[in-house]
Amino acid sequence: MDTAYTEDPTVLLLTVEEAARRLRIGRTNCYALIRTGQLESVVPVGRLRRVPADALPEFVARLRTANRPTPLAA
Repeated sequence: MDTAYTEDPTVLLLTVEEAARRLRIGRTNCYALIRTGQLESVVPVGRLRRVPADALPEFVARLRTANRPTPLAA
């Protein structure tokens, strides 16, 4: 697959494989994130599952917030 196409910022919907590649995780792990609702996906036509491109930065932001240490109360 053409890397320039998968990194095109104008692409609104990604395949699960493209989303996994951008997150640097495996396809199976990406499907698991979708199945548990941690990563948003849509089914626009038939059985073709797609991940909105803007769902990736939202997912990463949630991970960063969840892993941020809580400040100690003074």
